[in-house]
Amino acid sequence: MDAAPTSPDLSATIHIGASSVSMLVTNAGSEESAPPLEFLEQPLPLARDIFRRGKVQRSTTERTVQILNGYLDTLKELGVGPEVVARAVTTNILSEASNSEVFLNRLYIACGLRAEVLDDGEMTRLIYLKTRRRLRDTPSMKKRTTLVVHVGPGNTRALLFKKGRIVRYTSYRLGTYRTAEALETASAEGAVLVRVLREHIRGQINQLQYEFRDETIEDLVVIGYEIQLLAPFLTKAGDTKLSAKSLRSLAAEAAALTEDERVRRYQLDYHTAEGVLPALEINLAVAEAFALKTLRIPGSDYERGLLHDLPVSTSLTARFQAEVVRSAKILARKYQADDRHGRHVAFLSKRLFDETQDLHELATHDALLLDVAATLHETGGYISPKAHHKHSQYIVQNSEIFGLGRLDIQIVALVARYHRQSGPRTTHPAYRALDTVDRIRVAKLASLLRVADALERTHSQRVRDIEVRVTGERIYLTLVGVSDAAVERLAMQSKGTTFEETFGLAIILKDQA
Repeated sequence: MDAAPTSPDLSATIHIGASSVSMLVTNAGSEESAPPLEFLEQPLPLARDIFRRGKVQRSTTERTVQILNGYLDTLKELGVGPEVVARAVTTNILSEASNSEVFLNRLYIACGLRAEVLDDGEMTRLIYLKTRRRLRDTPSMKKRTTLVVHVGPGNTRALLFKKGRIVRYTSYRLGTYRTAEALETASAEGAVLVRVLREHIRGQINQLQYEFRDETIEDLVVIGYEIQLLAPFLTKAGDTKLSAKSLRSLAAEAAALTEDERVRRYQLDYHTAEGVLPALEINLAVAEAFALKTLRIPGSDYERGLLHDLPVSTSLTARFQAEVVRSAKILARKYQADDRHGRHVAFLSKRLFDETQDLHELATHDALLLDVAATLHETGGYISPKAHHKHSQYIVQNSEIFGLGRLDIQIVALVARYHRQSGPRTTHPAYRALDTVDRIRVAKLASLLRVADALERTHSQRVRDIEVRVTGERIYLTLVGVSDAAVERLAMQSKGTTFEETFGLAIILKDQA
């Protein structure tokens, strides 16, 4: 028998999901299709606790500890330790548990693992990675209008693709276990249970249908833990396509079975079996809402794919960033913001960000948030030109932007708000609610946006570029293409103060000779 690879050659990822805890161990950098060295999965009633009781029971917490310590023992048998765990994450529904922090602290104390809660932004990134693979193995998606639907334990996400690019993203409080627990008191079976279930999900399905009413959906791709587990009962080997009729038949079959029968029939554990019928009915309802006769289910295993993607999902590729910015542009157009002005402010903001990296020391992800904030900073004018910066904050923080989680959106909303009038103040509730690190991020990003917006004061894109030089207590900005910067100097008198207060540098504008 060959010796196990040494530590640098191995990578492990752990997912504490809605109904199970899983771990994938692979050779570092291996493709998803490569056989894993280990794939372990154990059932866990996490979703049941959260949606039934609002918190994680102590018994479930200790069961999680037991499973994780067992997984760490497996790593020891492979000759490695917890240092090869690239990431350990939990389902995003953990954030709805009143004792989520207690749960995470217990895992760290007992197992030495810092588990992070997947937020909405990262879930969309993971769905995006899965969908990119579908674009490779399903060429028709690059030509047709395709709706990708991910039915998760607590929420359903819908991504609309046209010619292989995302043009819209929405999410709904409709999930397999959220639905299952809501129906727990119905005491219904068979056809009656299906009728109650459909009535329960109708409102959210109607909303989804309404929001995509102007689109001609040609293809539907459904992603999710339960529906992909059931793929062998719906599709032929090697095929991803199935008929809505076969999905309807399987849903009827599952409804007629008892829980014990579902466990045996579909080879599931009891916790997963709870979410099977809601998963089938929600996906079926989406297909019926758009009168689709066929749909697709990815042939890959959902859980293994998620675990494989976790180490790379936080890395923002240029393609992914472009999709995020496209989503922001679509939102800006919806609220009739000046597109040319917004994009030029974004360009100038990016130039400032890049040229002052040694000053602000922010990350690539922060550059993306600045780009989005610049694109959206004048959307508030749709409501009213008066105090439009506050309206911009309201619009952004109540919108969904593909690829951004709630914290990201809150930061973007605040940066957009602070593009004019006063800078960040702790008297502003949303700013005060952030921790110190994120307040500083907002202050730095808002400083850059205000300077860029001052340089684009004329809304005519006359500042073609900027040259930046920092000397002593001053930052010199040479305005390329401008022979008289009087307008920009006047605008900078009010907008440049936040930058000067944040970085301790006086801004000096120089005409281009």
